[in-house]
Amino acid sequence: MSVETETTINEAIHDAEAVRDPLDDLVEKAAKDAGAPFEPEILELLAKLRKERPADYHRLRAKLKNVGIRVTALEKAIAEEAGETGAHGATQANILIDLASAAELFHTPDSTGYADLIIDDHRETWPLRSKGFKRWLAQRYYKETGGAPNSEAMQSALGLIEARAHFESPEHKIHIRVAGFDNKIYIDLADDKWQAIEIDTDGWRVITNPPVRFRRAAGMLPLVIPQSGGSIEALHDFLNVQHDDDFVLVVAWLLAALRDHGPYPPLVLAGEQGTAKSTFCAIIRALFDPSTTPLRALPREDRDLFVAASNGHLLAFDNVSGLPAWISDTLCRLATGGGFAVRQLYTDQDEVLFDATRPIILNGIEDIVTRPDLADRAIFLILQPIPDEKRKSEKELWQEFEEKRPYIIGALLDAVVHGLKMLPSTRLEKSPRMADFALWGAACEGALWEKDTFINAYTGNRDEAIESVTDADPVASAVRTLMAERTHWTGTATTLLGVLVDIVGETIRKSKTWPDTPKVLSGRLRRAAPFLRKLRIWIEFERDKGKARSRTIHIKVMDSPGNFASAPSDASANDTTTAADATDAEIPTQTNPQTHNSQTWAAEV
Repeated sequence: MSVETETTINEAIHDAEAVRDPLDDLVEKAAKDAGAPFEPEILELLAKLRKERPADYHRLRAKLKNVGIRVTALEKAIAEEAGETGAHGATQANILIDLASAAELFHTPDSTGYADLIIDDHRETWPLRSKGFKRWLAQRYYKETGGAPNSEAMQSALGLIEARAHFESPEHKIHIRVAGFDNKIYIDLADDKWQAIEIDTDGWRVITNPPVRFRRAAGMLPLVIPQSGGSIEALHDFLNVQHDDDFVLVVAWLLAALRDHGPYPPLVLAGEQGTAKSTFCAIIRALFDPSTTPLRALPREDRDLFVAASNGHLLAFDNVSGLPAWISDTLCRLATGGGFAVRQLYTDQDEVLFDATRPIILNGIEDIVTRPDLADRAIFLILQPIPDEKRKSEKELWQEFEEKRPYIIGALLDAVVHGLKMLPSTRLEKSPRMADFALWGAACEGALWEKDTFINAYTGNRDEAIESVTDADPVASAVRTLMAERTHWTGTATTLLGVLVDIVGETIRKSKTWPDTPKVLSGRLRRAAPFLRKLRIWIEFERDKGKARSRTIHIKVMDSPGNFASAPSDASANDTTTAADATDAEIPTQTNPQTHNSQTWAAEV
């Protein structure tokens, strides 16, 4: 080869190297020399690439990261090379956003953003604004950069991450402690491994990475790993119940609370001091929803009650002295399903929606449930004083309970498995107010007791509740007294109020619980009507013709199911307020109240 030819070839190679992009082999150079990407001419090219072709820049950045380059420091150097103002803070936010791509984002039906994080081979689920997610993101930032992000960068990054969770990610439901999916029930153990109990018709087992998402609220404690081979009778030793029927109802209530949906009848405990009401509640909660604060006082407003329901599967309220009307209505919604909406703080139009159905325990010295609508949903237990010779120290009691707790939980889970098998074929002769609860109790009982043990106990408890609540309601009690010696009464609310005042006397008339207007009396009658009907006293409100706001009240007694008592004699009819009010012509003669077509039957209120 001639000298001239060789010179020409060398010049061509030099020219080719001059036009070749220095970034083409940057990854190979960086693998051998960590300082290669930080050369001034390379930083200049990287800044240009980031501005003009951001997709290519991020691909190159990812490759550099894979060969060990600290891309956070590289980002800072590029920003400084480009002379970007405020580059450091902006870079931190970008880094955080990039690091968050390792999480699986999703949003809930109420548009709250969440992230699934894979940590030590298990999945954890955290709200994007929670401390748990922020700690995870800050820790990854530290590993990447060796420093800590400032609060401004963190907030900016979270805003964009939330937008991605809402607009670019799927929707999933989130659960507290208990969830249902594909005809299976899942119970969060709330342990460090984020394990759950899976229950189906084949049995129960502890699994990792369940198909449902659980949220960890503040105060949640881990549930012990359940063990097979236990007996539910072991629980009897730790609960101050005197009758077998009461124990059957407690176990049925626990089995209902282990379901992923309600309704859940409120469990109401009454008893004097020293009957272990608080211990009873704490043990019940320790079985499947342990917490650092197992018992709490009643909230003072709806919002606080629903916030509590959103952060725990079971609500246990201790030493309740009385239930205001508003909280009684709210507890009804929590027992059978209902929502609550309040204005979001610092906004004019946005609302925060709470929707929850929760198992509830109430305990107090007095009869705290007096309103029929809540009483019709509840289970009532009266705890008896514990003899001194049978009383145990708190330390001794809990030590014994902790030894048996895994086996008690295992026995409950066995009953749930049986219930899932039997539920499709279980039927009830009559459906009470909490029909789903009664059906579930009947489906589960075969694993624990003989057939009809539960339904007989539940029916007896409801009958006792009707008597107790009727006696506690002065209006219902007065109507019962009024109808004790007659079969019919007809008149207006004004007339009836005067009649009932004469029955109850001056003391009750002046009390706060007594209705002071006919309108209030009508409302109280409608509320008391379901329980009075169970005592064979039927109340009907009939609109007067030509008077849009006028109503005539008919009160009738049934001598057997489906049959009204015979018409009163003249003497008893004349004993009503006015002869006109008591005429049989104003009383419907239909004998089956279920098919009556008048304006409003109390059964339908």
